[in-house]
Amino acid sequence: MLRANVESQIRRIDMPDGSIVQQGSAQPAKVPLYESHKTIHPKSVKGLYRRLKTVTFSVLLVLFFIAPWIRWERGPDAPAQAVLFDLTAPRFFLFWIEIWPQEIYYLTGILIVSALGLFLATALAGRVWCGFACPHTVWTDLFVWIERVFEGDRAERIRMEKQPWTARKILRKAGKHAGWMALSLVTGFGFLAYFTDAPALLRDLATFQASYEATSFFAIFVGMTYIMAGWTREQMCMYMCPWPRIQTAMLDEHSLVVTYQADRGDNRGPKRKSQSWDERRAQGFGDCIDCGQCVQVCPIGIDVRTGEQADCINCGLCVDACDTIMIQQGLPTRLIAFDSLAAQDTRASGKTYQWRLIRPRVIVYALLMLVIGGAMAWSFALRPSLNITVLRDRAPLFVTLSDGSIRNAYTFKVANKTRQNRSYTLSVAGLSAADIKVVGETEAEGAAHTATLSAGADSVATYRVYVTVPRGEVTAASLPLTFQLSDTATAEKNSRDSVFLGPANQ
Repeated sequence: MLRANVESQIRRIDMPDGSIVQQGSAQPAKVPLYESHKTIHPKSVKGLYRRLKTVTFSVLLVLFFIAPWIRWERGPDAPAQAVLFDLTAPRFFLFWIEIWPQEIYYLTGILIVSALGLFLATALAGRVWCGFACPHTVWTDLFVWIERVFEGDRAERIRMEKQPWTARKILRKAGKHAGWMALSLVTGFGFLAYFTDAPALLRDLATFQASYEATSFFAIFVGMTYIMAGWTREQMCMYMCPWPRIQTAMLDEHSLVVTYQADRGDNRGPKRKSQSWDERRAQGFGDCIDCGQCVQVCPIGIDVRTGEQADCINCGLCVDACDTIMIQQGLPTRLIAFDSLAAQDTRASGKTYQWRLIRPRVIVYALLMLVIGGAMAWSFALRPSLNITVLRDRAPLFVTLSDGSIRNAYTFKVANKTRQNRSYTLSVAGLSAADIKVVGETEAEGAAHTATLSAGADSVATYRVYVTVPRGEVTAASLPLTFQLSDTATAEKNSRDSVFLGPANQ
């Protein structure tokens, strides 16, 4: 009864900052609805995984910045850039591979195979992609390195943040942001160079002669790099990227993830210099001295010792930090290590664990990658250099000529994927008495059943085609019709099915 009377006197007040304050006869309590963002200052660390990250980042960055400058000769009037997403053509050029807009399914297949590869990597080693190859991780690591150059390591940066603004602090901050902006400018150019000729783009930007579109996209790429890698950092991984939530469905008990060996490390606590390890273990303590180095080096700012977390990017820097401490203490390394939950449970039961590489989900992902990748490669190897598209007019469905014959009109497109001008012979199959007439083309004497078309190099030619059939041959309201196109030089053929409409014979 007393509790009810007290609660009835408590008043709920919504504060402007989003928190809730309860006032009344009871003690006021401020309950925050949102956790304030805490700036993470990752500490530098040396070790195996730090070297592996550096090598991986270096290779990826070199490939990213060098690829648009590689030249590849494709013939006259063709772009000489090896890797180019040409939106004006439009084409996608990748060395000797040229993908047309009609072949966008190849890019779709590449994305599907890439996604399956990501699933496979996650099933084997968790978010190893996020920790070692994700573009956001790569650029964030570069931005943190620039920050460390101008402002010092973690302790110095934290100390400087608490100091008042001085000329020295302003200069260090300005140097950091200048470095960030310089890298953002180079990155923005690097992204845009994949969509237009790199040397021409550099010249246009340097002389302020770039188009409005190029300048706009360049500014967008620069701004997004500066904001995402410089300011949002771990927030991208924790709140904006959907992959941390999706990856949990890809893991199993045999996946290698960064884990804390709790059976060996706990109970954890500081160790006095005068305290021996035997005395410490007699008091119930483990090998973890609670130094916090694993948290200080983490770019996400999490504590791996509290258990598996979706935000962990499996970069392994906490492993390097912990191994360094263990070596200093004269203890075995890998208190924090890439391990599986199944291995931990097996060792806890006193048994020997054998890591299983071949598992059902690994087999499924690998087979899907092999099947889809193989099908794409087979299709691409056999793809024709000639492609046709036929679109029959819908209004009117057919026209009755003065002699009683029926005529259908079609829009006929010829895609010549070669670098030479081509001449083709067009015919129809399915209606033996069909005559063909191409608008704008001279009809050859005695060749009413065929027509000659041409298409320029690397272009699409569009024609208006009339197909005329005697009234007596139109035996149904809809008859199957096949257009056949043959290259007069190479004898390469392609065909497309359509229909011929007309009034059915009574």
